[in-house]
Amino acid sequence: MPDFPWDRIAAAGEHARKHPDGIVDLSIGTPVDDTPKVITSALAAAANAPGYPTAAGLLELRQAWTNWAGRILHAELTTDQVAPSIGSKEIVAWLPIIFGLTAQSVVAIPELAYPTYAVGAMMAQAKFVTYKNADSIPANADLIWVNSPSNPTGEVLGVSELKAIIARGREIAAPVVSDECYIELGWDAEPISILDPRVCGGDFTGILAVHSLSKRSNLAGYRSGSVLGDANLISDIVSLRKHSGMLVPTPIQMATIAALGDDSHVQIQRELYAKRREILHNALVNAGFTVEHSQAGLYLWATNGTTCAETINWLADRGILAAPGDFYGPSGARHVRLALTATDERIASAASRLAT
Repeated sequence: MPDFPWDRIAAAGEHARKHPDGIVDLSIGTPVDDTPKVITSALAAAANAPGYPTAAGLLELRQAWTNWAGRILHAELTTDQVAPSIGSKEIVAWLPIIFGLTAQSVVAIPELAYPTYAVGAMMAQAKFVTYKNADSIPANADLIWVNSPSNPTGEVLGVSELKAIIARGREIAAPVVSDECYIELGWDAEPISILDPRVCGGDFTGILAVHSLSKRSNLAGYRSGSVLGDANLISDIVSLRKHSGMLVPTPIQMATIAALGDDSHVQIQRELYAKRREILHNALVNAGFTVEHSQAGLYLWATNGTTCAETINWLADRGILAAPGDFYGPSGARHVRLALTATDERIASAASRLAT
């Protein structure tokens, strides 16, 4: 396994902490706002859970996910097309192993991508290759990852781009798995699911979508997500998870049902992030940065024309910690990623520091 990338910015973090007003840590997208009461109440009410949960999850949970998918993704699913997961990262990391990939296998990931896509391939001892668009996905790919809205860039793929990737996956018999955990956080573009009938025509063959409650519901600490789509692929995922003990605890399942059934807290959180985004975006532009893509999600993908290492140090001088763009691929070498997941006070402090 590669070194954990965040260790690379430890020195910058120590330098930023010496700022008289303390560090503004925008390097990791960890939610900081309270978990909504509708969710914590459901968790508390389900605390008496002496029995083992199942890998497939409660029927009520799978129904809650299908109801949510109908409202938010415009996808009509049945409960056998849903499997709960221990956050979305479980699926991202373990799916190549679940699908039986080996050292002879190839995983295709976006050119700029969340590092765990590559790590998941390496865990299966498979190779990984990067692609820019459907035409550059190699014919020997055994699994294709899509990420829209993107982490790190916030780019949103359109209907035609997603259709082309599905077509390529079906042409080469490779499952297409779309990581969509920021789909309810669109700003300058409307994110669209790979399961949306405008994209797949209602045919889920060979396609899956991965979702998480970490961002939209401030539930990163609960580790609750799901994978939805092709019933045959879902069955394979559930079968292996039974043997490996990847079980979402029953109280978390009940809290998830409450979270999926309440859209009001998501709108409140969206409004908080929208305000923080506007403040930070304007401050970066006024400081000479260009913000690219960043149409959705919880990050601003920014460059001031220097290398990401130079930019990280420039920000650290002002007590701000960001993530270097090359964490996500060589083509990010002149960008940094700044998260919106900080309090109003810390975002305002970062904005004032960028003005100096």
